[in-house]
Amino acid sequence: MTDVLERPAAVVPPRAVTSGVLNWLVFLLLLAGALAMCAPFVWMLSTSVKPPAEIFRYPPTLLTSDPQFGNYARIFGVIPFGRLMLNSLIVSGAVTLLQLLVCSMAAYAFARLRFWGRDALFLLYLSALMIPSQVTLIPNFILIRDLGWIDSYAALILPFAFSSFGTFLLRQAFLTVPRELEEAARIDGATYAQVFWRVMLPLVRPALGALGIFTFIAQWNNFLWPLITTTRPEMATLTVGLSTLRGQYNTDWALLMTGSVLAILPIFAVFIAGNRAFIRGITSGGFGGR
Repeated sequence: MTDVLERPAAVVPPRAVTSGVLNWLVFLLLLAGALAMCAPFVWMLSTSVKPPAEIFRYPPTLLTSDPQFGNYARIFGVIPFGRLMLNSLIVSGAVTLLQLLVCSMAAYAFARLRFWGRDALFLLYLSALMIPSQVTLIPNFILIRDLGWIDSYAALILPFAFSSFGTFLLRQAFLTVPRELEEAARIDGATYAQVFWRVMLPLVRPALGALGIFTFIAQWNNFLWPLITTTRPEMATLTVGLSTLRGQYNTDWALLMTGSVLAILPIFAVFIAGNRAFIRGITSGGFGGR
């Protein structure tokens, strides 16, 4: 009878054990952070269907035994919610498209075209990033008022048709494109406009997607500028309309949370649709360059 030799048990290196434990700790920490970030949204959704008596109950309850789903229909009768949503979609969509067009053309010029004073002009262009928007608020309002654009889409859209940040982001993306591709197109007889539209823009689509998401979310949440440039309810945006639900002495918190839940749905949809382009635009060269 032959003796069966037992194989020694595999020994896991201590370094691998330590690395695995650290990975799990990091994962648990990130999971806790994600849950903490989601908590306000869960509470907002819960408050939107609570009766008024349960909103300030102590100790607070997350789920209610008498959900008021009628708040989602009642808000359309209290404020012109549909019109406000449409205005926000028009303004945010138009500003996003204009910024993508204007910033991409300016970024291409700063990245590829050679002209006198290009670098100095670009530094001057970037200096606008250091100026708070509150500083230019009054001059811009006076200009819009003198042009007669109060209570118009032009007042809500055109002042945001360009962006120094967007130009910088796309310029860095254009700098990562090999010059050989552009030179090959020029040798084949392509003009600067054809090189821009058919060669350069398709190669920086991730950066364009990231800028589009940044711009849409920023304009969707914009409050101060629509507040001072609109006086008629039918021209207000969603952020301004929701602010009317909060009174000096009384606030319908359930209705306000209902409007907030509906207001974040377009942003959520835009981010889900462009999530992959957003991540690629941030990580694949949008902030790189040389």
